[in-house]
Amino acid sequence: MSRLDLSQKLAILSDAARYDASCASSGTTRRDSRDGKGLGSTEGSGICHAYAPDGRCISLLKILMTNFCIYDCAYCVNRVSSNVQRARFSPDEVVQLTIEFYRRNYIEGLFLSSGIIQSPDKTMEDMLRIAKRLREVENFRGYIHLKTIPDAAPELIEEAGLYADRLSINVELPTDQSVQAYAPEKNPATIRKAMGDVKARKDVAGERSYTGKRGKRFVPAGQSTQMIVGADGSTDATILGQSTRLYGDYKLKRVYYSAFSPIPDATAKLPLIKPPLAREHRLYQADWLLRFYGFGVDEITAARPDGNLDLDIDPKLAWALQNRALFPVNVNRASKEMLLRVPGFGTRTVGRILSTRRHRSLRYDDLLRMGASLKKAQAFITAHDWTPGGLTDSANLRARFAPPPEQLSLF
Repeated sequence: MSRLDLSQKLAILSDAARYDASCASSGTTRRDSRDGKGLGSTEGSGICHAYAPDGRCISLLKILMTNFCIYDCAYCVNRVSSNVQRARFSPDEVVQLTIEFYRRNYIEGLFLSSGIIQSPDKTMEDMLRIAKRLREVENFRGYIHLKTIPDAAPELIEEAGLYADRLSINVELPTDQSVQAYAPEKNPATIRKAMGDVKARKDVAGERSYTGKRGKRFVPAGQSTQMIVGADGSTDATILGQSTRLYGDYKLKRVYYSAFSPIPDATAKLPLIKPPLAREHRLYQADWLLRFYGFGVDEITAARPDGNLDLDIDPKLAWALQNRALFPVNVNRASKEMLLRVPGFGTRTVGRILSTRRHRSLRYDDLLRMGASLKKAQAFITAHDWTPGGLTDSANLRARFAPPPEQLSLF
């Protein structure tokens, strides 16, 4: 086997990293090097772009430390039984790439994941060495997100949290039964314990001592997790229910959904269920409704009898069509909770409606200026000069929003 140079390793390991869902950089402490001290920044816009809820964009070097792995997870292209080209960065090479890419203005941070080499502790030690050297030797102030190894010693994960802005510990699949069936070397209880340890450590870091000082900075951007969807038979209701529990139990910043892509490998152990990327997109939309719009899992997944989301229309619209008796709502009198359930109204639009209607009645054009998507909303609202008439109850209302049918090709 010929020895790979750095550029060849980068091509292999950056491509392999595409299976790791991207990572928003919101929530971390603001650091920059404009004072002439240090290198990098957690701010800026630009490899992999991660968008924060406040609109900031950060470009990240997104790589695996190695795609060698001692585990044989059926859904993973890098499993030990998979016939893929392998490569491995040394810790020094990852540090070199990060610094050099930053100097060329390609990136503002690092997203680092890895296969398991030798042992979970050995892998975590190498990832920790990278983060520690970037912070302490290179004085790198940019964003660092580490995908940690739940089987590693707790003290290694805890130390990693002192150097990383965000840690990820992946739950892998929606149910414990699926993890046991398709990733038998991984233990769901161990994964949850590692996530709980990070949460507890972060809670302690946020408390003040008797002198008024806070503890050492610990994952200021919090922790997240990734869930593979489509590799097992879990419904969207099961997936979203698990996500809701994870948000509540571990105060996660984000659950990332990764659509499973079947791997053409004769040794694969999965039924090769390939969901369209539309399913991944709908899950993100539904996740947003659960966290910021007051919806429940049962409400969002009630539109279809099989517990899955409608792929043709967004989840809020699907819910509204199923609950037409609640509409139309008067934008000048409806509660905030009900306005948030109007298709085409986002949280900012609702905030502007509530603020403006204290002073005057809202008209249709006012809603347009506020940024409302009235193509969706007009059937579900009334305003000072607008009523939908029979549009709300029309039989073809769903057809106005669903994509038109396509003639399938025979060849």
